[in-house]
Amino acid sequence: MNDRAISTDSKDIWFPVTLRLDKGTRALVVGGGSIAANKAALLMATDTHITVIAPTLCNELHRTLEADRFTHVAAMATQEILESHIPGMRLVYAATDDRTVNRLVAAIAQAHNVPVCAVDDPEPSSFITPAIVRRGPVMVSISTSGAAPVLARRLRERIEALLPAGLGRLARFMQASREKLAQSHPSPDTRRRVWENFLDGQGAEQALAGNEQAASATLERLAAAGSGGGEVWLVGAGPGDPDLLTLKALRLMQNADSVLYDHLLPPDVLDRVRRDAERIFVGKQRSQHALPQPAINDELVRRAKAGERVLRLKGGDPFIFGRGGEEIEALMEAGVPFRVVPGISAANGCAASAGIPLTHRDCAQSCLFLTGHARADGTLDLPWHTIAQRGQTVVIYMGLGGIACLCERLVDHGLPPTWPAAIIEKGTQPDQRVITADLASLPRLAVEQNFRSPALIIVGEVVKHRVVSTGTKES
Repeated sequence: MNDRAISTDSKDIWFPVTLRLDKGTRALVVGGGSIAANKAALLMATDTHITVIAPTLCNELHRTLEADRFTHVAAMATQEILESHIPGMRLVYAATDDRTVNRLVAAIAQAHNVPVCAVDDPEPSSFITPAIVRRGPVMVSISTSGAAPVLARRLRERIEALLPAGLGRLARFMQASREKLAQSHPSPDTRRRVWENFLDGQGAEQALAGNEQAASATLERLAAAGSGGGEVWLVGAGPGDPDLLTLKALRLMQNADSVLYDHLLPPDVLDRVRRDAERIFVGKQRSQHALPQPAINDELVRRAKAGERVLRLKGGDPFIFGRGGEEIEALMEAGVPFRVVPGISAANGCAASAGIPLTHRDCAQSCLFLTGHARADGTLDLPWHTIAQRGQTVVIYMGLGGIACLCERLVDHGLPPTWPAAIIEKGTQPDQRVITADLASLPRLAVEQNFRSPALIIVGEVVKHRVVSTGTKES
């Protein structure tokens, strides 16, 4: 089955593995038509011996199979025939155009604990075949767990275009160099960093081009330098949609030894972090600090001085209400090297996702970013004479808790109660919600509709220019 599905049961769970099919292993294909030929072609890319059970073989199967690597059993797939051939197989494809026969094959294979794929019938199957991209020893498999085979094929097309033809040469070079590097650098962490520096620099380009001599010289130079010291990376993860991560952010997320992250980051973004990186939650929510800021600063310094590459992953942009400036000051004082990678700010990303322009030549020639943290008594200490102005847009971060006071003070300082305002909850994410109203009604609607953080408040006439997903303006 080539990632097709008949059942759409959301409880089906498929776990990706790469199965070893080297010389001496045996695989069985039941069927002699084009469906069987497709599966046999996949198996021919391995060293396994293929047995085909079918009364006759189509021309495509004759062309696909190499004479010294397959056995043709010219017979119908009866219970007796199947019972005599399935035991001992590494895997089985039930690839006839008869669903009943395929299910018989699957039942016998399952009884003998042999992995089986009944083509286009996931229910009796114990595995499915993903869409595959090959570059020598490098293999990329794409599966939608049978939910959307056309999507899997489209993803394969995109990956085919992205992966260079010389990727196999690069993989073989790295394989041939592993033992020598392991002898000079016994530490797995050090070896990993050397390889990462090799892949990020000219060494990878040299190996891709087949210039092994130059690639070897580059690798020796990097190995002599070792892993280097620790470093801190302050990275903006954007407003929540993982597709809005920058390419540089993604690369650093994959290279980090540890990551300190906060509550604004959804799981889909954290999934892009290297799987074996240590994760430390330091999230700060209203009146709930997992780790105070000075302790976060100390932890960044401690880990970097211990030689780690530390990722400080922040929602939005590190320098827009992300306290990145404070962390950099602590790193500079401690003499710790650092890098800053900007991200799409929450204001830009959420406003765009909600269809609200932050500036508009008819009504907003400036845009003001504010933090709406209230005091312990619930009051807001903000420059109201600057905020309550026409001709500008005001974006308030972290203002949901004090929204009633916020709207009241804006009206007190000159804006009309009918002045447009909006709240965007979980902007750019699939469960994004948006309220468009005015200063008089926004606090009530936020309570009635149970809006929660993370949320942005936008105040200004630009809200009237909101373009909803249908392409029409909302009044």
